[in-house]
Amino acid sequence: MATVTFPTTPDCEIISSRIVNFSQELVFEAWTNPDHLKKWWGPKGFTNTFEEFDLRPGGRWKFVMHAPEQGNFQNECEFVKIEKPTEIAWIRISKPLFNIVATFEKVANEKTKIVFRMVFETAEECAKLRPYVVDKNEENFDRLEVELSKMIL
Repeated sequence: MATVTFPTTPDCEIISSRIVNFSQELVFEAWTNPDHLKKWWGPKGFTNTFEEFDLRPGGRWKFVMHAPEQGNFQNECEFVKIEKPTEIAWIRISKPLFNIVATFEKVANEKTKIVFRMVFETAEECAKLRPYVVDKNEENFDRLEVELSKMIL
């Protein structure tokens, strides 16, 4: 099945990727099982409270991200595609508004390439977040790898 594509130009998207030393199936599980996802989602120090996680096209994901210092950030998304074990796509309903496509490509038995695409409606919206998001996505990947390590124990 084809990957979800949101109309875009390079100045309207932020792409983060990483190759992890875990199987495609395990990586997909970490992204789709709320018991694992809530442990690693977000930048370093953040925690999550999931209110709803309905993993199906049209299903909602509602959660609160709790910042380590102070502040709670309400998030709401709608899943548009779930293709086990290769892809998840969703649209954000809460601000900031952007669409997400996460793909998981098996590159070897225990190696998976993750590509995380954030697609914004305008270059201006993208430019506002780009200075922060790139590093924060790396922190998110770091936390994912810690959770993946715990999942294989």
